[in-house]
Amino acid sequence: MIPETDNAVEKIFSPKVSRTYELVNHLLTFGCDVLWRRKMTRLASRGGGTEWADLCTGTGETAAYLRRLAPEGTTVHAVDFSRAMMAEAMKKPEGKGIDFVVADVKALPFEDNSLDLITMSFATRNINLSREVLTKTFAEYHRVLKPGGRFFNLETSQPPNGWVRRLVHVFAKGLVKPIGAALSGARPAYAYLAHTIPRFYSADDLADILRDAGFEAVRFKRLLFGVAAIHESTKD
Repeated sequence: MIPETDNAVEKIFSPKVSRTYELVNHLLTFGCDVLWRRKMTRLASRGGGTEWADLCTGTGETAAYLRRLAPEGTTVHAVDFSRAMMAEAMKKPEGKGIDFVVADVKALPFEDNSLDLITMSFATRNINLSREVLTKTFAEYHRVLKPGGRFFNLETSQPPNGWVRRLVHVFAKGLVKPIGAALSGARPAYAYLAHTIPRFYSADDLADILRDAGFEAVRFKRLLFGVAAIHESTKD
């Protein structure tokens, strides 16, 4: 089942999961998650600005890519409420140049109109306690962005082709849980992952949620037949 509270989600991302998190992700996606993170950060970094934040940063992969691409004088914030995951993020070479912030993304510790860029990767399913909660969380991102600020979101999606969608669901149900559990030793975490993938929104539905949260110029690019998608949106 999907956890009904943030505390339940936090327990899932235990020290046991954090130590093998990146390895399992790379194996389950056949390395595509690395390519997709790099693609998103390249697109995101082109907009400039000096205040960037990677939310639900986890082990900091996306934050590290942003740090490498950030112009001199740019501050990259990495925000997460899991101290175990963030401890792994801080071990990265890029960690010395990143501002790590322990916080809940539903109540960000940033002033109104203070960030130029927000990114988030493979975490939207974890904060999707309901459509209403997700809309309010995205509205919080909208609050802290400057006018003209951009939000890039990378997440699994529902392929529009029915056959591809069925294959993804079969893979999630039949392989994600046993492979993830075997490699990490954390069966509940990957049972949760296998449960959320087939039940997440389509790219069109997620775009509508972003618009409901106040974002403008919402557009998305499907990846690998729609298995995942990068959404880009702007604060007017």
